[in-house]
Amino acid sequence: MKQKIALIGYGAIAGYVAERLSGDVDLVISHVICRAGREDAARAALGCGALPVTEAAALSDDVRAVLDCAGHAGLHQHGEAVLRRGIDLISVSNGALADAEFALALEQAARDGGARLRLLPGAIGAIDALSAAAVGGLEGVRYTGRKPPAGWAGSAAAGVLDLDNLSEAAAHFEGSARDAALRYPKNANVAATVALAGIGMDATEVVLIADPALSANRHEIEAWGAFGRFSFTIDGNALPGRPSSSALTAMSAVHALRGLVARVSV
Repeated sequence: MKQKIALIGYGAIAGYVAERLSGDVDLVISHVICRAGREDAARAALGCGALPVTEAAALSDDVRAVLDCAGHAGLHQHGEAVLRRGIDLISVSNGALADAEFALALEQAARDGGARLRLLPGAIGAIDALSAAAVGGLEGVRYTGRKPPAGWAGSAAAGVLDLDNLSEAAAHFEGSARDAALRYPKNANVAATVALAGIGMDATEVVLIADPALSANRHEIEAWGAFGRFSFTIDGNALPGRPSSSALTAMSAVHALRGLVARVSV
């Protein structure tokens, strides 16, 4: 029997997941949580026969896990309720945990429901190495996020730089991962992921840069400690036709769901 999965949201990442799981022998998307009045739009966007509902209470008892791919607002609205129902929650909205009070609320909801919250690496790699290195002790972690100027449009960067007329790379934020995630809720999930895997929101150094020489988003991690030192860089493509959605984030979501039923996994 196929394991039932529910989605929060029906945007680009959810659509990619639905497409990749179409015809899967082990998994089926049975529900999608959306806003009231958006049920028809959710059905059309996913095209997988998922039943639209507006709250976690409407999910059937046999849902194996819920994948949140609706951004911080979706996690805030539905995360605690999903966990309290005893359903495991997988999320790509890691930056939302920069709000310490909300992070504690999610943890308590997971305890109350006997469920687990799993945060995906999303657009970045080397998170396994970073989290392992944290066991032995990390002395420092630095994350640098570079995007083309258009990639920062609509964010706090627009109040610091003239993004439309930038001729060379320029930093618009330097500070902690917590401040980055709170100030850039749609752009700093990677910074939060690095912080959560390593030395925490307040100790992780973050630099955010607008770079007109780039055509893709570049993520860089530097870490040093008892294990030694490593650096990691990835130039990540967006989903076709959706410049604001990381292709690797969508792929990591599918990988995590398939891992729920895999007999052997890495």
